[in-house]
Amino acid sequence: MRSLIAGNWKMNGRMADLRRIVAPLGAAAGQLGCDLLICPPATLLAPAARLLDGTAVALGGQDCSALADGAHTGELAAGMLHDAGARWVILGHSERRANHGESDAAVRAKVLAAQAAGLAPIVCVGEHEAQRLDGQAVAVVSGQLAGSLPDGFAGVVAYEPVWAVGTGRTPGEADVAQTHMAIRAALVARFGTAGRGMRILYGGSVKPCNAAALLAVPEVGGALVGGASLDAEDFLAIARAAPQLSKAGQGG
Repeated sequence: MRSLIAGNWKMNGRMADLRRIVAPLGAAAGQLGCDLLICPPATLLAPAARLLDGTAVALGGQDCSALADGAHTGELAAGMLHDAGARWVILGHSERRANHGESDAAVRAKVLAAQAAGLAPIVCVGEHEAQRLDGQAVAVVSGQLAGSLPDGFAGVVAYEPVWAVGTGRTPGEADVAQTHMAIRAALVARFGTAGRGMRILYGGSVKPCNAAALLAVPEVGGALVGGASLDAEDFLAIARAAPQLSKAGQGG
């Protein structure tokens, strides 16, 4: 399976930014050796869907409610994202876990809602720096996986060490490999053959200058890109660094 390069715009972007960022991606996506996905703010999903129509770029949301509808002011149901043109959704991002108090159980409920609405979830896991320094990174991530992924999960996992998100710092390639191999083992132990085929993305200060090295790490099946996804040329440079074929033993 091809690598997935996903762009998380976070709370960035206005209508004026759409064509500047999206048009070059749509023009280039068909020549890439990987799958391309952008996740802009919800306000831009419908116009982005129109711009991307007929291209190979997929569209996703950044969060969704665990509830399908009702009196929940300010919330967005997974079905609403799908109706706006999204086919993916990021869930359990470290910023949601930290800033909005989302627990593993809350993330799991959102995953179920997303899958019921026809969205493919990208579930984020990752440790704080103190936990890594204490040798607890694998245990923390394994616990998040156990609590955040429901039975029947059919999506993507993104490993994002919290201390690397938006800081310009990244773990060493050996550390990335260790954690991704532990994630793969946990997925296979729980989901069997399906777990072997799930893509595991790396996220956390991915840039054109480090993308090739990170994407070459065993069991890295793509990248979840933050700030660099707001620049079309940087985002495409990361996509072009993705391996053309899956590495031996790697799921998608």
